[in-house]
Amino acid sequence: MFNSFKRRLPEISIFHQPSSPPSTKALNLLRSSISAPYPPGQAQKQPLAFDLEVVEGPPTSDQMRTILSYLPSKAVSPSLAFLSAHYATPSGSERPEGVSAIANLAQNNPSALKWPIVVDWHSGQAAIGDVEGVKGILETLRKRRDGELKEDEVHQPKGWFT
Repeated sequence: MFNSFKRRLPEISIFHQPSSPPSTKALNLLRSSISAPYPPGQAQKQPLAFDLEVVEGPPTSDQMRTILSYLPSKAVSPSLAFLSAHYATPSGSERPEGVSAIANLAQNNPSALKWPIVVDWHSGQAAIGDVEGVKGILETLRKRRDGELKEDEVHQPKGWFT
């Protein structure tokens, strides 16, 4: 009886940089997946159902910590995960390593980050600077919608109440 209370729409956030072509492509992909049949080209399929939050700016340091925990490889350093190879990104000894330092750098120099940063907060999945990773998140949602993936087969990060 109370299982219906557990069911809610997945919440997906895209931290978006309009001047970044991959970020714009990812945003268009996310928007089309909730407004048109998904996967594209299969008219009999329904659009995906999720809440899309578009944030034009970088995540906070707390959000970055959570996003890092969602990445498949837990051994990734924050600077490798979030910082781009853009010429304005500090290198060598000036390259920030901690999440707080990276968040501060991103506030002052958005070009220093890899864009887009897409997070499925419900399933604990994230893609940073990679449109293919966004497609992977959408594919997980499609499999769940189509019954190919059960709720307990999806990676669920361990939290306070689990």
